[in-house]
Amino acid sequence: KMSNSSSLNEFLLLPFADTRELQLLHFSLFLAIYLAALMANGLIITAVACDYHLHTPMYFFLLNLSILDLGSISTIVPKSMANSLWNTKAISYLGCVAQVFLFLFFISAEYCLLTVMAYDRYVAICRPLHYGTLLSSRACVKMAAAAWASGFLYALLHTGNTFSIPLCQGNALGLFFCEIPQILKLSCLDSYHREVWLIVVSTCLVFGCFLFIVVSYVQIFRAVLRILPEQGRHKAFSMCLPHLAVVSLFLSTVLFAYLKPSSISSSALDLSLAVLYSMLPPTVNPLIYSLRNKELKEAL
Repeated sequence: KMSNSSSLNEFLLLPFADTRELQLLHFSLFLAIYLAALMANGLIITAVACDYHLHTPMYFFLLNLSILDLGSISTIVPKSMANSLWNTKAISYLGCVAQVFLFLFFISAEYCLLTVMAYDRYVAICRPLHYGTLLSSRACVKMAAAAWASGFLYALLHTGNTFSIPLCQGNALGLFFCEIPQILKLSCLDSYHREVWLIVVSTCLVFGCFLFIVVSYVQIFRAVLRILPEQGRHKAFSMCLPHLAVVSLFLSTVLFAYLKPSSISSSALDLSLAVLYSMLPPTVNPLIYSLRNKELKEAL
C-alpha cells in the first residue's frame, strides 16, 4: 500500500499474458494493428496535403481527424508493446499523467471534430449555395482550432482533478494503459463526489455534441428525401454514410465501455472493450472514409 500519491514513482499496468510466448504474440498483434493505423492515416494525411483537388472543407476536417487518430493510438499502443517486449508492467508517474492527458485530449477533440464534420455535411446538402461562405478557409480553421482547444481544456480539467486526489490503495491498474476510472479506484477516499462537477461538464459536452449531430442529420435526411432524382439521393447518402459510420463506431465503443452495467463487468470484458475503443476507431476510420470515395482513391 502507498501512503499517498506523492510517494508514487510508478504505476503497474495490467499485462496481457504471463508467459513469454503470449507476450511476444501480443507484441506482434499490436505492432501489426499500429502499423496498419500509421499507414492508413498517414496515406490520408499525405493525399489531402499534396493533392490540391482535395483542398476542400470536408478533406481538411478529414486530415485533422487522421492526425487525432494517429495521436490517440500512439499514446497507448507503443507503451503497451514495449512492456510486452521487455517483460515489464511499469509506467512512470509522469508517464501515466501524460498518457491520461493525451488520450483524453485526442478522443475529446475527435468527438468535437466529428460534430463540426456533421455541420459540414449539413451545409453541403441543405445549403449548398452558401457552402463557400459558411465554410470558407478561415471558418474551417477556426472550427478545427475550436475542436482542438475544447479537447485540450477538457483533458486538462480531468487530468488535473484526477491526479490531485490522494492515492493509497497500491499502484496496480486493472488495464493496459492509464485510465481515470482505474486511477480513482486507488484513491484513499470516495473520490467520485469530487468528480461530480466534471461528470456534469462531460455529460453536457457529450449530449450537446450528440444532439447537434442528430439535428443536423434529421435536416439532411429531410432534404435528401425531397431530392427527386435517384442519382442525387444516392450521391447525398454516399457523402454522409462514412461520417455516420465513424460517429457510430466512436460513440458505441466509448459509451458501452464507460456506461455498461457493473453486473456484467469483468477484467476480461474491460480489457476487450478498452482495446476496441482505443484501437479500433483509429485503425478503421481511414478505411471507412476511403472505401467508396473516388476522389480519395484517385489521390492515393
